[in-house]
Amino acid sequence: MISIKNRHFNVHRILLLAIGLWPCQRSRLVQFQMILCFGILVSSIGFQLLTLITTEFTFDHVINAFSVGLVFTMYVIMYNAFWYNFTEIVERPLEELQHICNELKDKEEIVIMKKYGDNIKRFTFYALVLYICDLIILLPTISLSIMPNTFTVALHISESELRHILYKYIPKYFVDRKNYLCVVLLYFDAIVCIGATTFLATGLMLFAYLKHACGMLRIASYRIKKAINIRNNICPKNEAIMYKGIIYAIHIHRTAIKFSTFLFSYLHLSHFFLIVVGVICLSLNFYAISKIVSHGDKVDKFLFHFIIVTVIFVYLFLANYAGQELTDHNNDVFFTIYNVQWYGTPLRIQRLILFLLQRGSKTMNLSLGGISTLSLEFFATLTKASISYFTVMYSAQQ
Repeated sequence: MISIKNRHFNVHRILLLAIGLWPCQRSRLVQFQMILCFGILVSSIGFQLLTLITTEFTFDHVINAFSVGLVFTMYVIMYNAFWYNFTEIVERPLEELQHICNELKDKEEIVIMKKYGDNIKRFTFYALVLYICDLIILLPTISLSIMPNTFTVALHISESELRHILYKYIPKYFVDRKNYLCVVLLYFDAIVCIGATTFLATGLMLFAYLKHACGMLRIASYRIKKAINIRNNICPKNEAIMYKGIIYAIHIHRTAIKFSTFLFSYLHLSHFFLIVVGVICLSLNFYAISKIVSHGDKVDKFLFHFIIVTVIFVYLFLANYAGQELTDHNNDVFFTIYNVQWYGTPLRIQRLILFLLQRGSKTMNLSLGGISTLSLEFFATLTKASISYFTVMYSAQQ
């Protein structure tokens, strides 16, 4: 028996608990935690846009403000999607996955599901390493704000130089940065930590769900092969076993389709807006990077925008890769039906296989608001679109 929560979703549980989105009894403390996290993320958008009022209004400054503000908008979209559809996205899929795993009795099927779970754990580990590295680069101000004296001695810089360094990381709000430096620093660091954790936790959760759906489709292929391989020495008993085996394969195939489509039915609109905002944000950050390179600005600004571009690219790629892999696994089920020696089976089994082959003419896709589907081709289209928008902006300013 496979314990889904403890074996495959242990890290996801910790990350979602940190932002108040893990399935548990919603006490007042948890509700306060969710409201606080969501409020901080929403306020970050407003404060970032307020910098347009408190500073000189230029095209480059508008680009810089929106290149960061749209990142915060993506955080809000994902947090709101999981908060609003808490039961349908987090609780119910976990219960369904546990029920599916409990029904697995064949040792090979259990091995297949464990293999996909182990792949999820390895991928989660790599994502955590990238997440920690990003925070180390993006939040150097945490240690500086907590222990300024220690760093001034270690780095051999004066306190005035230290504050000048910190100002580069802080937008100019309506408050006085000189007197409220630590408060603004903590607020800025909270935005980045909560937002990055939301992005990572929700993305890993959805990726893990789709990988488990791929595991179910792999089990469907295994059941079809196992059922057809007993075609020798056909007798009424073996024919009944073959018929039952194919029915079991159809059952888990339908379960995988229902699981993934039901899950994505609550997320297709939020992911559609997320991808639209992501493409625009990519274009703006491309433009900001080009200006930094052309003006010969310091490395820290380049690194900041480069990390944003990298994270969005990785997220868009993994989302489309998961959709492509689900489609490929679904196609593999019908390739398996084509490749098995179905012509050696009884006539009743052949009729059932013919019905399955007709069903295979319909591809399985994860739709985005009925406009497009998640696939590697769609990822290439998004990349071309973001580069095209960047080229238009860059050309207009020359």
